[in-house]
Amino acid sequence: MRPERLALLVDRAVQSMNLDLSGATVLTEAATGAYVVTPVLAAVAGAERVNAITRTTRYGTVAEVREQTLQFAALLGVADRIVVHDGAPTRELAAAADVITNSGHVRPIDAKMISAMRPDCVVPLMFESWEIDMGRDDVDLEAMRSNGIRFAGTNERHPAVDVFSYLGPMAVRLLGDGATSVHASRILLICDNPFRPYLERGLRAAGADVVMRSRFDVDDLDDRLDSIVVSLTPRGEPVLTEGDIADIAQRAPGSVLVQFWGDIPRSWCVDRGVPCLPVDAPGAGHMGVLPSAVGPEPIVRLQAGGLKVAEVLRKPVADRTADDLAYVDEC
Repeated sequence: MRPERLALLVDRAVQSMNLDLSGATVLTEAATGAYVVTPVLAAVAGAERVNAITRTTRYGTVAEVREQTLQFAALLGVADRIVVHDGAPTRELAAAADVITNSGHVRPIDAKMISAMRPDCVVPLMFESWEIDMGRDDVDLEAMRSNGIRFAGTNERHPAVDVFSYLGPMAVRLLGDGATSVHASRILLICDNPFRPYLERGLRAAGADVVMRSRFDVDDLDDRLDSIVVSLTPRGEPVLTEGDIADIAQRAPGSVLVQFWGDIPRSWCVDRGVPCLPVDAPGAGHMGVLPSAVGPEPIVRLQAGGLKVAEVLRKPVADRTADDLAYVDEC
């Protein structure tokens, strides 16, 4: 990622969303890759101070994350307003914040952290509200309600955010990483959630013949299938059964099984000789490919959209315009 390109995307997102966090103190994360933008976006949008939490991970040490964050922030002239902290967020940092994002290193936003928040603090959730029911446990919604903390999801389908339009390219990338062509291939797409039209459109645009279904049915399997793309809502257990994998091995022996979303045990696939992408299973409930796999744009847009939700939540209800509310996905 070229920093100059990333800086352009940050400026473009702030301007297109008219993002304004003037005077706010923001508690968020500092991270690597495309996620380096989050604290910088807040500062470029006018935040007076951004406290960014980080930890050493396999992606980088605290020192590396701090250096990358502040170097990128300097490129946009906001390094003096960002402080990178090592370790879990403290009660003092939570109490000082006007905005707290549910970003990776900040999580979990539990009852203990919430008890330290001021009543005027807001928490933008960097996902749509329907995803809350998908087993997410990174934020205690009931504790926030009990403490009067305002929170809301982010409308990822807002034209200025439009993260869902990257789902098709992400599926194409996942298949390509497994040396599986999309063009001129026959793909069974199994999807039961709002990702469906975006995945179908993206795969068709890449030249695939797509068979669309909302659930697995053995009668849809045949030896003409090149790939079976699964995007089923996680439910705390595998979204396909061991018998389903056996049916794929028998009735669609030349196909590749693709876990876009929804857990599929790799051991079942190995036992039946069914190739499955990605080769290494993602964490439970996680997608098989990250939005950043197709570039930093979807990350910048999503993070900026979440911060826009924070801006709207901070306004008095009477001052929120229809344009403001279009970014907010009420929980």
